Amino acid sequence: MAAPTTPTTTEPGHWIGGEAVAGGADRIEVINPATGEAVAAVPAGTPADVDRAVAAAKAAFPAWSTTDITERAAVVQRISDGLKARAADIAASITAEMGSPITFARKVQATMPVATSAGVASLAPDFPWTEEIGNSLVMREPIGVVGAITPWNYPLHQIVAKVAPALLAGNTIVLKPTEIAPLTAAVLAEVAAEAGLPAGAFNVVHGTGPVVGEAIAAHPDVDMVSFTGSTRAGKRVSVVASDTVKRVALELGGKSANVVLEDADLAKAVKVGLANAWINGGQTCTAWTRMLVPAAKHDEALELAAAAAAKYTVGDPTDEATRIGPMSSVAQQERVNAYIERGVADGATVAFGGPGSVEGLDRGAYVRPTIFGNVAPDAVIAQEEIFGPVLSVIPYSTEDEAVEIANSTIYGLAGAVFGEQDHAIAVARRLRTGQVDVNGGAFNPMAPFGGYKQSGNGRELGRYGLEEFLEVKSIQR
Repeated sequence: MAAPTTPTTTEPGHWIGGEAVAGGADRIEVINPATGEAVAAVPAGTPADVDRAVAAAKAAFPAWSTTDITERAAVVQRISDGLKARAADIAASITAEMGSPITFARKVQATMPVATSAGVASLAPDFPWTEEIGNSLVMREPIGVVGAITPWNYPLHQIVAKVAPALLAGNTIVLKPTEIAPLTAAVLAEVAAEAGLPAGAFNVVHGTGPVVGEAIAAHPDVDMVSFTGSTRAGKRVSVVASDTVKRVALELGGKSANVVLEDADLAKAVKVGLANAWINGGQTCTAWTRMLVPAAKHDEALELAAAAAAKYTVGDPTDEATRIGPMSSVAQQERVNAYIERGVADGATVAFGGPGSVEGLDRGAYVRPTIFGNVAPDAVIAQEEIFGPVLSVIPYSTEDEAVEIANSTIYGLAGAVFGEQDHAIAVARRLRTGQVDVNGGAFNPMAPFGGYKQSGNGRELGRYGLEEFLEVKSIQR
């Protein structure tokens, strides 16, 4: 397979009203976490830039919201097709800006946005845009101007999961992509324009959360904010948005449990569980970072996990063989290392990895993938989201205790259960979380995605994601 290319757009500006806008003199460098070198720079947006983008979105709303749904669906499908055509560039860009290994970037980072946008477009013909209930005509209509604020771990997927349904619903959008990995937002803007999306229907303002993100959340002409990121930042978005009583949809953090039952295939549960704990270097909100195993099988599970972990090559993310690249930034590297040190200090057993630098990697934001055993359910590493390749193996005595432990964090985004199928489904029903995979069930881009508790509210993907971007009106006759 050909070596990955470098990002083609190294100085993308804002995208406002269908045009690239340079922005002011201040720039935010985009740093390759594998090398520490700048690969691009984007403008540091201001509230004035947000005002201009919101005005463009507001001006475009009347025409786009009344465009026939068949044409809106066709535009979204053409966006999907355009992203598919640019997949190689997208994968290379994401690898360069946030360190996702190139093989994973090709297979997942570049393909999920294609699948989710095509899936959304396919909903249009059968979606109940209008329905009759007694003497009422119930209509689903676009909300208006949507502000979207997205993170760095799946930079394009998280954008498209908002933009595709929002556009199909008839809304217009102002996006603030992450400043850490912002480059694919420019690709999407180009693709959307080529797909025939009217100028102003999709706008991009680069910048930081405290400046651009807060300006979007507070703006009186923004009718909804859809945010994906940390629980801390999501709380702030809610507070800022509350002054204008706009709709807020939040997809936040997670601390997902993989519950391995007595009747599970232990080897499979551990192998698949580790893969889902360390997916994208553990920088995944749904990562199964807690593995709950029967106390009598704890040591065996730990040995299996350590053996599987030895196959996870850490290194240059452009190398086809690399399974874990650098963390997205030096700040994230320091955060993960601090949690690893805390796990040791709190007495957990280090079964693999542990504190220290990665041998042979003198530069880059790398950490040692780590497996802890004998982790107490209330330990810091078992309760807080680490967002790195750190797995906590937690023993339990009874099934009821396992469920209690699984539900014991402030989060409720994802989880897993391994065991005899009917038994596992019965336990999955008891987990207070938005999605549960049973015996390694595959990710479904058309199923609802979102969390309980402090993992957020609302749902993304498929029909449920489309409904998030619609108002409901009843007309009595």
